[in-house]
Parts: sequence; C-alpha cells; structure tokens
Amino acid sequence: MRIIRNDKMIQRNAKIGAFTSLGGLAVLVAGLVVSFSKPELVTYAWGALLLGFILTQVGLYFGNRWGRKPRPDELLDAGLKGLDDRYTIYHYKSPVAHLLLGPAGIWILLPYQQAGRIVFDKGRWRQKGGGFIQGYMRIFAQEGLGRPDLDVVADLDAMGKFIKKFLPDMESPDIQTALVMTNEKAEIDVEDPPTPIVALKKLKDLIRKTAKEKGLSATQIQEIQNVLPE
Repeated sequence: MRIIRNDKMIQRNAKIGAFTSLGGLAVLVAGLVVSFSKPELVTYAWGALLLGFILTQVGLYFGNRWGRKPRPDELLDAGLKGLDDRYTIYHYKSPVAHLLLGPAGIWILLPYQQAGRIVFDKGRWRQKGGGFIQGYMRIFAQEGLGRPDLDVVADLDAMGKFIKKFLPDMESPDIQTALVMTNEKAEIDVEDPPTPIVALKKLKDLIRKTAKEKGLSATQIQEIQNVLPE
C-alpha cells in the first residue's frame, strides 16, 4: 500500500496543540490563583477559568489528531498493512482527512479513539459506560464521540464535489465510508448501522471483502489518482 501524507500540516498542527494546551493550563492556574488570592476579582478569575478550559479543549482536539503517538493516520496505516500497491491511502492530502483508493473503490475512513460501549440509538451515535472515571475523561482528558453521522455527511459531500469538479466526465463512483474504532477498549454494540463501523483490527477484512463484491477498475483508479496531490 502506498502512503501519501501531509507531514508539514501534521507537524504544524502538533505544535499548535502543544502550545495551546500549555497556554490553557497556564491560564487555568492563573485563574485559580486570582480566585483564592483576590476574591474581589472573582469575575476576572471565572473569565480566566473559562478561557483556560476552552484553550485546553482546543489543545486536546489538535493533540489527539496530530500530537499523540501513534496518531490516527499511523493507526490506520498499521490496520491496513498488507494491502498491495494497487491501494493508496491519502492522509490530509485530499478533500477528506483519510482517503483510501484502490480496487475496493473509494473509501472515506473516519477514525475514533474513544473507549467504552459504542451504540447507535434513536438516530444518534453514543458512547456509554465507564462510570465516573470515564465520564471525567470525556470532559477533561478525552474528546467525546461527537456526531459521526454529521462527519460522514460532510465528508461524502466534500468528496462528491471534488469528483464533479475535477472529473466531470466520470460516471459518479460509489463512495464508501467506515467508522474505525482505533481504541482496543472500544466495544461496538450496533446492529444494522447506517454506516459500517469496525474495530481497527477488522478494517482490512472489510476492505478486502468489498473488493470482491464491487470496486473500481484500474483506469478509474488512475484517473482519480491523477487529480489527487502526490
């Protein structure tokens, strides 16, 4: 499998995450010091605490994606190791964050590192379980699951527009999506999901199964590769 990665963007965003996290921590400490040492400035202290919390959340967002090792892109590479050179994975070099192109077709891969039980209930993806500690982690040390359904729609729209713009004569190919749980402590408890969801260790099997059922011709793959950055 060929790997095409935007290393400059990864390095830049990792630095943003690190500096933002440190800045947020410094502001939080300052807010706490002011709240205890100068109670008359409580309004400013609460403002500092709010700003510090926002900065730490921004730092967490950037850190989880680009600062933590192994990064989501590295985990996807490891999970797909063994695919032949007809496959190319693009990390941050296409209209979506992680794009796999090959005989199995066009795959948009959306990695999530949350632990706990993952369910699809009443039209919403949810993360359950873990008790108090897990709840604390979701607020202060780990991103929540968010809205994978909206992430899928946004990525499909971005990729569809890209193909229409740069390959207007190509018959619209099927674009597949998959939610990939990269955390070994994630428990997938979903029946009939609107979007395939798999543990990282089962991702390669899903891709190979699809290649046998439907996919892209070598000509179509080459046409799409020609308009994607190397």
